[in-house]
Amino acid sequence: MTRRFTGWHMLAAMLLMFGTIIAVNVVMASVAVSTFGGRVVDNSYVASQRFNGWLAQARAQEALGWTIELSRSKGGRLELRTNAPAGAVVTGIAEHPLGREESRALRFTGNNGSFSAAAPPGRWLIKLEVKHGIRVARYVREIRA
Repeated sequence: MTRRFTGWHMLAAMLLMFGTIIAVNVVMASVAVSTFGGRVVDNSYVASQRFNGWLAQARAQEALGWTIELSRSKGGRLELRTNAPAGAVVTGIAEHPLGREESRALRFTGNNGSFSAAAPPGRWLIKLEVKHGIRVARYVREIRA
């Protein structure tokens, strides 16, 4: 005796298929929303009006010719090397890439192109500012544990 494929079987197959698709979509959407809020700038119109100013600042920074090299030492400290003139001052902030932890100010010590600072373990975006007199250069680098 063979069983026939009836409308009830088709209904069950359709509900199972669409139920699976909907469940996967709900899980993926909730994971996506919980890990990234989606905001890059608070007001995109204001950011668009400031864009040309940002480009001018980038050109001025590039004209300085300063470079940086940021790494993490075996002891966990941040090591920064730069070709900025002697007497330059380095400041920084460590920000968690997903905003899950508070930002932390970094205190760089050293001079003549070699600086170091204590750094939290893990993955961080390091926002650096190198100043020498009125000249300023800003950099963003990612550091992982």
